[in-house]
Amino acid sequence: MRQLWAPWRLEYIQGAKSGACFLCAAAAGGDDEAALVVHRAPHSFVILNRFPYNAGHVMVAPAVHRARIADLDDETALEMVRLVDRTIEVMDAVLHADGYNVGINLGRAAGAGVEDHVHVHVVPRWAGDTNFMPVLGDAKVMPEHLQATRRRLAQGYAAPAASRSFPRAEPQ
Repeated sequence: MRQLWAPWRLEYIQGAKSGACFLCAAAAGGDDEAALVVHRAPHSFVILNRFPYNAGHVMVAPAVHRARIADLDDETALEMVRLVDRTIEVMDAVLHADGYNVGINLGRAAGAGVEDHVHVHVVPRWAGDTNFMPVLGDAKVMPEHLQATRRRLAQGYAAPAASRSFPRAEPQ
């Protein structure tokens, strides 16, 4: 039998669970590189998933600890949606993804690993990125180290955003 090296899985399985919210710790600041924070906005941020479903898998999260989008103020909720769009724009330019899975898992039964700090997953996808490895080997092959992906995405956010204007509703 051949062995496959997938060290991030064992760290997740055997790692100590502190009970502290890693998203709140990342939001508080400090070492963005170590925390895998890719980009910060006034009320939210983008962080690489340490245990990704696919290369480049990030989460867009509010800086405040809230369980649902409905618990956020309108400014933060809108900023998160715009940041998801910006994230896709950056991934188009940097990762050249063919498509994206974007989603929110609410509740453990829905797959939420962090139930009480809402976040949006943005997972880049490429034609042919699913193969026999996850099915037969119970492992996902990551083609690039997380820190290298973080640096490339951070550089992508540093580039100017595409110029576009969004229609705004007139107050009634």
